[in-house]
Amino acid sequence: MATPHNTAQPGEIAESVLLPGDPLRAKFIAENFLENAVQFNAVRNIFGYTGTYQGKPVSVMGTGMGCPSIGIYTHELIHFYGVKNLIRIGSCGSMQAHVKMGDIVMAIGSSTDSNYAHQYQLPGTFSATASFDLLKKAQKAAEEHQFSYVVGNVLCSDLFYTETPEWEQWARMGILAAEMESYALYCNAAWAGVHALGIFTVSDSMVTSEEMSAEERQVGFTNMMTVALECV
Repeated sequence: MATPHNTAQPGEIAESVLLPGDPLRAKFIAENFLENAVQFNAVRNIFGYTGTYQGKPVSVMGTGMGCPSIGIYTHELIHFYGVKNLIRIGSCGSMQAHVKMGDIVMAIGSSTDSNYAHQYQLPGTFSATASFDLLKKAQKAAEEHQFSYVVGNVLCSDLFYTETPEWEQWARMGILAAEMESYALYCNAAWAGVHALGIFTVSDSMVTSEEMSAEERQVGFTNMMTVALECV
């Protein structure tokens, strides 16, 4: 039952999947957190693996960047492979002074400048929100490990580079941070009636202009990874 973007066969992907944007982050998680991990996909170098964490089956798969990319991969995971719990783990840029470098951001809601939801022909604006069940589990795990975290609304933007400082307008509305995938993830999950959550680590700050290196982004998000795995 391979798809155009995934060579996995039925039963090779667990019902719970972690979704980093970077395929090498998926490889890092499989090698450092999962037991008996087996690779199920490498199409377009989007690596996917299934193993166990504390005895429970879990998969991890890269998604690439942006709503179109994660939209494709999560649609296939949900509708072709029966995935029920999708947890996005990625980086984000802080828009608030109290949201510090390395903090975990849990997105209870996702605002957007994307037109992803036009496909549903809704007579209004869809508010994309997380699974409260997964959010509660993530919050509990972060508190048990005493990780620094915040919960709130994020901006899922189609733009990484912008010509105007429009983030300041979003920040005024209380948006915690910007990233690029949660809105499509939450839309796909809502349409299919499954669970989704976006968990992010602050890798740069629009307030202070601090930023992590590419290597730090790839392997330095272990607190976030632990929280996501303990939601399974």
